Amino acid sequence: MTARLRVDRTRCAGHGICVLFAGTVLDLDAWGFPEVRDEAITPTDLPRVRRAIVACPRQALSLEELPPPILPLRAQ
Repeated sequence: MTARLRVDRTRCAGHGICVLFAGTVLDLDAWGFPEVRDEAITPTDLPRVRRAIVACPRQALSLEELPPPILPLRAQ
């Protein structure tokens, strides 16, 4: 599964708990709010990201499944 982590900035209160669980995917900005580093989540990071989503007290994180990439047809 290819997925993208979303942060709802209207719900986030800047607790920073998400960064404790998913620090490989998230950074904190100058005001203490999370920013997603990369668009796509690797399979290695997925368990940490899911823990961060569950731990968020304001439920400001969500995981969006991305469609598989469309590969170009090979010319013959």
